[in-house]
Amino acid sequence: MDRADWFEYIGRTYGAKPEYPWADDDTSAVFRHRENRKWFALVMQVRRDKLGLAGEGMLDVMNVKCDPMLAATLWGERGLFKAYHMNKTHWLTVALDGSADEQTAKSALAMSFALTAPKARKRTVF
Repeated sequence: MDRADWFEYIGRTYGAKPEYPWADDDTSAVFRHRENRKWFALVMQVRRDKLGLAGEGMLDVMNVKCDPMLAATLWGERGLFKAYHMNKTHWLTVALDGSADEQTAKSALAMSFALTAPKARKRTVF
């Protein structure tokens, strides 16, 4: 799936639309929960060498929040990297060039959505 496919998938699955919060950057898109405004995905372009990849040019990637233990097991799998420009313990970068396994990427996105969801309020009983 490419960038456009992911945008469509996120919209259809999570009801979120891309937001472009930086005035000088029309390629980096944030996807947020409606209720708490927390990000669950950031899609951006990164230079290939910033991820340790050979070659020149830019690569579309998606950062997603991830359980730290799972993230550590996923780093190094094809198309999955320690998060670029985010907390390396809690975020994972997924290449959107087709190199990452699509089902793994979708599962990571679902986890990110769940980890950033509004917390249930505790009821006070008198």
